[in-house]
Amino acid sequence: MSGPLFNCAGMPRRDFIQLGVGGALSLGFADLLQLKAQAALQTPSANKAVNCIMIWLDGGPSHYETFDPKPEAPSEIRGEFKSIPTAVPGIHFSEGVPDLAKLADRFTVVRSICHKDPNHGGGNHYMMTGAPTPVPVACGAFVTFHPSFGSVVSYDRGIRDGMPSYMSLPQVSRSGGPNFLGGQHAPFVINGSPNDKAFQVRDVVLPPDISQGRASSRRELRVALDRLERHTDRLAEDPAVTLDQYYQQGVDLLLSPKAQAAFDIHREQEKVRDAYGRSDFGQRLLMARRLVEVGVSWVTVYNGGWDHHTKIFTAFKGDQGRRMDQGVAALIRDLDERGLLANTLVILLGEFGRTPKVNKDGGRDHWPHAMSVLMAGAGVPRGHIVGATDAKGYHASESVYRPEDFATTLYTKMGIDPTRILHTNTGRPVQLVSNGRVMKELFS
Repeated sequence: MSGPLFNCAGMPRRDFIQLGVGGALSLGFADLLQLKAQAALQTPSANKAVNCIMIWLDGGPSHYETFDPKPEAPSEIRGEFKSIPTAVPGIHFSEGVPDLAKLADRFTVVRSICHKDPNHGGGNHYMMTGAPTPVPVACGAFVTFHPSFGSVVSYDRGIRDGMPSYMSLPQVSRSGGPNFLGGQHAPFVINGSPNDKAFQVRDVVLPPDISQGRASSRRELRVALDRLERHTDRLAEDPAVTLDQYYQQGVDLLLSPKAQAAFDIHREQEKVRDAYGRSDFGQRLLMARRLVEVGVSWVTVYNGGWDHHTKIFTAFKGDQGRRMDQGVAALIRDLDERGLLANTLVILLGEFGRTPKVNKDGGRDHWPHAMSVLMAGAGVPRGHIVGATDAKGYHASESVYRPEDFATTLYTKMGIDPTRILHTNTGRPVQLVSNGRVMKELFS
């Protein structure tokens, strides 16, 4: 089973998917087919090589127990973990991430991104879009005042070889939607557990008549396709006609060898699956690699349960910490060994860091003034640390960067102009990122 999907706001993430805040936030297959035609008309296309896997640790992972330990600080700040040497001489991580420490010569950690929003809603929006919320947002709020990174990439690149540009596993982060860009740029959500033996991607599984080659004519193919479950159509009054109306687009995706190969995780070698870890999280990371391998531009892997107000050391010593460490290390190593890391940007982050002092419940609370973000691939230097926090980890103190700088850097890596002007559905101009600067240390 996957980790808990709650944080201190007390609302499960799957409830958000039903809310539809800021436009459609997740797409069923029928929705995707209908919106695909619209996207083709209004989405500029670009031949850009870099794809991205964003690993979102929802709740705010601790910088102390991962990439910025403070071994000389008092025990109430230092916590229970020791610092350990990494593959890079002079760089130390927490013993909570031993596998990533061994792989530190293949990625960079930025220790000095910070902002001022201590709430999950606002922090999530800021780090998922590069834009602060225009009004205070409480912990439990689900907001998309500005398009998410994945939706902007979808808008910029559109459909490629029948594959959506933006996918999310197993659900959508609260600020992962398209806002005014429209539902065609919401993520295609791959839910369920890839670790299950019977796992199949919803809505795009070939019927037996097709997969076994028994559809000898176009008419038989259409009959077989028509047996697929039809999900509610958000845009048409009669959902029963949706697949008929967008039949050709459906054929494109259903019969795409690339799509079917990527979705069928059971084709993967057992030793590779074992390397990622036989957990929901590990297998979702493997699925993300398979998706970028066939050209999906943006994949978000959502992992909840990082709001450690209690028992933070137990969590990092237990399955949650081990699965994250093993899975992310395996992803970076696998991409590198396959030659995919050169054009795949991997990002590991959450909405903020955690408080310097361990609280009475053995946890750490919200702390936006310091956080660590792992970045690998797409020209990010290997084996580097960017920035620093003060001696006790309270504040970013060297090479201090804001979410706007992170967004500007990310878009630049993806070949998107961060100063680009978008327009809302009322015609209001909106700059993609306001007042951001490129983090030059992340370009080799």
